[in-house]
Amino acid sequence: MSIFSRITDIINSNINSLLDKAEDPEKMVRLIIQEMEETLVEVRTTSARAIADKKELSRRAEVIQHEADEWERKAELAITKGRDDLARAALVERGKADEMVATMQGDLLVLDETLMKLNGDITALQQKIKDAKTRQNAIILRGQAAQTRLGVRKQLSDHAIDDAMERFELYERKMDAIEGEIESFDLGQKSLTHQIDDLVADDGVDDELERLKARMGNGNGTSHDV
Repeated sequence: MSIFSRITDIINSNINSLLDKAEDPEKMVRLIIQEMEETLVEVRTTSARAIADKKELSRRAEVIQHEADEWERKAELAITKGRDDLARAALVERGKADEMVATMQGDLLVLDETLMKLNGDITALQQKIKDAKTRQNAIILRGQAAQTRLGVRKQLSDHAIDDAMERFELYERKMDAIEGEIESFDLGQKSLTHQIDDLVADDGVDDELERLKARMGNGNGTSHDV
């Protein structure tokens, strides 16, 4: 595949579509960027070579053009000397030089078109590389976020939640058992308030007992007097 065909394929490629089909988008985007950067180096190398060829061809065209002008001058000199035969020969050489200059100028036009296309390709490749690197950063961030979410999901999986609930329920049962032991020590024992209330109640009973004894004693004395 020629470099121009590869450039066309890269420039016309849809990076997003390639990444959507890839099993490992991060790896794929790295490979895409690597290929683009390698192609960009080749394009710049080709451009540099084309620029050098253009300069050399331009210098040669100038030299040949100078030769054509010189043959023109020699033809004029031969005419002034009455040497039409030499003038004719000089004009033939001038014609050959003109043909060479015309060919070189055509080659220069081709080189100019090639350089213009290469310059456009370089601009397009640079933009593609920029877009791919932006996608690479986005994919890396997405991958990191996905890994974080996966870690959280694993920590909060059903089994983990069930284990946590079991530990919580076990802790509650232990607390219930401790509270039951504490309450068992209070069975059969009255609080201070209850004990004081009992004393008051006992005083009332004693008062009733004395009143009853007094009434009964008074009743006995009356029956003896009668």
